Amino acid sequence: MRDWLRDPEVSSLWYGADDSDGHALHIGYAPEIIHDADDATWNQTFNQDERRIYSIYATDEAHIGEGQLLVEWPLEEAQLFILIGRKDLWHHHYGTSALVTLLDEAFDNLELHRVWVDVPEYNEHALQMFRHLGFVLEGHLRRTHRKDGNWYDSFAMGLLTDEYHRRRERVLSQYTA
Repeated sequence: MRDWLRDPEVSSLWYGADDSDGHALHIGYAPEIIHDADDATWNQTFNQDERRIYSIYATDEAHIGEGQLLVEWPLEEAQLFILIGRKDLWHHHYGTSALVTLLDEAFDNLELHRVWVDVPEYNEHALQMFRHLGFVLEGHLRRTHRKDGNWYDSFAMGLLTDEYHRRRERVLSQYTA
């Protein structure tokens, strides 16, 4: 994550960079710090019940990205974060495949009721991917994401377990046909 987020194009589609030090912003932990963390810090960061952090791998076993589920257990919901850091693999359906896996984890294994995302208005590819999987626009958030020194709006989109299960097979069949 640290190396991918050093690329301005990747970090701009994620959460941008901190104006004060130029480090890429990240949710859940600081990649610049965790890279050299001791085992106790590593385990504390990556073994939380409320924040599930997953590595995304390509079929050749190469690490290509990260997904997170920030779970609110009392509400039976999670905010989902996903990033394919390898730009050479963008637009090859790795994001969609990883998203389906994260949704299977959220709805089938964790038995959550709802998953939601916060997508910046300028990330049209992410918006398209979430719509394709059935996410519904739930809200418009004003000036929540910073990019190139400017603030941009974002969209809160949600998906319920029954909506996902109705769409899952149809979506997957488009990639295996």
